[in-house]
Amino acid sequence: QVQLVESGGGLVQAGGSLRLSCAASGRTFSIVAMGWFRQAPGKEREFVAAISWSGWSAGKTYYADSVKGRFTISGDSAKNPVYLQMNSLKPEDTAVYYCAASKNYANGYVSDHWYDYWGQGTQVTVSS
Repeated sequence: QVQLVESGGGLVQAGGSLRLSCAASGRTFSIVAMGWFRQAPGKEREFVAAISWSGWSAGKTYYADSVKGRFTISGDSAKNPVYLQMNSLKPEDTAVYYCAASKNYANGYVSDHWYDYWGQGTQVTVSS
């Protein structure tokens, strides 16, 4: 099993920045990719960003179009924290952000069905 704990959420004004962290514990050696998803009130959970370390996707990062150029995911493995640097935040970025971890080799990690473990989430609120 793998446990994920997110931190770094909070309230920020539009145009500001936040950095989310995700710390994994347990059988982290089994994790080949990690990602961030978010869910706003009344909306479905959506993909934000992902990073992979193994297989044909090794070293790749993936971003939703809505956050490209503003958000950056980083991390060298599941043994260390994975970060989501969020810049130029907009009110529409307001959501609960979830960290997720995958044991699966995939050609991309956009879909949540690739992920095996999930954190409890951290709230990000962007005021206008």
